[in-house]
Amino acid sequence: MSIKGKRVAFLGAGNMGEALIKGLAQAGLVPAGSISASDPRADHLGQVATRYGIRAVTDNAALVGGADVIILAIKPQIMAAVLKEIASAVDDGKLLISIAAGVSTRKLRDQLGKAARLIRVMPNTPALVLEGVTAVARADGLKPGDLEAAQELFAAVGKVVVLDESAMDAVTGLSGSGPAYVAIAIEALADGGVKMGLDRATAMTLAAQTVLGSARLLLETGVHPGQLKDMVSSPGGTTIAGIAALEEGGFRRALIQAVERATLRSRELGAG
Repeated sequence: MSIKGKRVAFLGAGNMGEALIKGLAQAGLVPAGSISASDPRADHLGQVATRYGIRAVTDNAALVGGADVIILAIKPQIMAAVLKEIASAVDDGKLLISIAAGVSTRKLRDQLGKAARLIRVMPNTPALVLEGVTAVARADGLKPGDLEAAQELFAAVGKVVVLDESAMDAVTGLSGSGPAYVAIAIEALADGGVKMGLDRATAMTLAAQTVLGSARLLLETGVHPGQLKDMVSSPGGTTIAGIAALEEGGFRRALIQAVERATLRSRELGAG
């Protein structure tokens, strides 16, 4: 199944839902007229609908009934209530794709109370600028082409990897939460520049572009991060002095622990 020609609905138009709506609209994979969304915040929903030219729907069951592919872009804490609300509109002709952190496809089916074609994915907010990365989990109960349709949809907003569902909590802890970690790193780099005499705007530009360029260099050349580090580190130079400060501050350990704790929290959300 291809996503082209399908009607796509978003249950939830918050940060992640809007990022995906914007990405799909910009990529042109799904025309705006074939995208609809609902959200409990009527004012926000209206703004999103106007901004991207999509259709706003206030009734969740009606939204699902008029769609072929439904993105469950809602928080894990309200998932059970929303699935109960839409259960009557779900049939074998609809593909449901959940981006809820920590909620397994097994639990989603239990909450829905019926068999359904369900895929669990974890995208991230850089989808807003078509630079996201999405993990798509293999799942049981799908029709041929469903997994490929999910890959096609999320490839419109960035890169896609396909994994077993058992890896999804770790994906949540790394790439799902990762933009926040990187934002903190960029802010801290800019703060360092300001401390050493740069104006704020210049420091922020230098910090953000340095992170962007370094990431692109790694992806496009395939070099190991350690090689990039060594390329910049001259004996007795400025970079190795800065790296020593990072090691003293436990920079690596802090990032590893951030991924670990976010992964464990994803598991807690799924269990709860």
